[in-house]
Amino acid sequence: MSAAGWHPDPEGRHEYRYWDGTVWTEHVSNQGTQSVSPLGAPPVQAGAAAGAAGGGAPQQSGGLTPQPAVGGDPWAGLSGDLVDGTFSEVEGIGPRKQNNRLLRVRIAEPFMAKQGSMVAYQGNVDFQYSGGGAAKFLKKALTGEGLSLMGVSGQGDVFLADTGKHVHILQIENGGLSVNGNAVLAFSASLDWNVERVKGGSMVAGGLFNTTLRGTGWVAITTDGEPVVLNPAEAATYADANALIAWSLGLQTSIKSSFTAGSLIGRGSGEAFQVAFQGAGFVIVQPSEGPQVPTTG
Repeated sequence: MSAAGWHPDPEGRHEYRYWDGTVWTEHVSNQGTQSVSPLGAPPVQAGAAAGAAGGGAPQQSGGLTPQPAVGGDPWAGLSGDLVDGTFSEVEGIGPRKQNNRLLRVRIAEPFMAKQGSMVAYQGNVDFQYSGGGAAKFLKKALTGEGLSLMGVSGQGDVFLADTGKHVHILQIENGGLSVNGNAVLAFSASLDWNVERVKGGSMVAGGLFNTTLRGTGWVAITTDGEPVVLNPAEAATYADANALIAWSLGLQTSIKSSFTAGSLIGRGSGEAFQVAFQGAGFVIVQPSEGPQVPTTG
């Protein structure tokens, strides 16, 4: 053998080894991937020493050039905030805000999430439909209020979002919360939920039902923009039903009509209602009354 080139490895440990015309070199190739493996040395994983041949790397006979090794730095040649760790996954067990609009839950126990809210997950995660039972299904059908849920269990991380809305996490300990069902993103499976009529509201008026959560656990809710949290103990408090997100269960509620012939409060063109609150507690209101419904006229 005198011609320099790629030839079957005489040791049989690689597909090809480069013969420089005088001696066998340390340059080897496997399935088109070049690496370095001295004669008589233990096998070297393909790609572990890619590029070690330098600028004058030999080429395989037949015009095939060994490709760059796989398994190097995946970020090589890239820079910017998307690859410098700025947006890396946050750590911690249970629910965490990945950012203001994205919830990350590292599963420690099963939890419930809004159907369609999962944007990504890692690990062995199971999603199951959860209807909540016939009674809750009927209440939702009659009132329009309720939760469309999926059960989440397994091991891994789940990322949840709702059309880019702001995410907020509340911890509940032997307490409760009344919340607009559309604002519920996820909550502990240990919490009990139900659809209940807002006290002080007429059964014939619309939008007077809310979802209650009771027990011990966590809940993630969303707001369309950054909310304001009001304390009704400071003064009588009124909120538009469409902007109202949640309130503490200890508050007294009633429905107030503010319709006058010359002045309309709210976004409608007819009779307007607000939910009134009294007592010690909190009321969460978002800076939006929901999607605008186009009108013709």
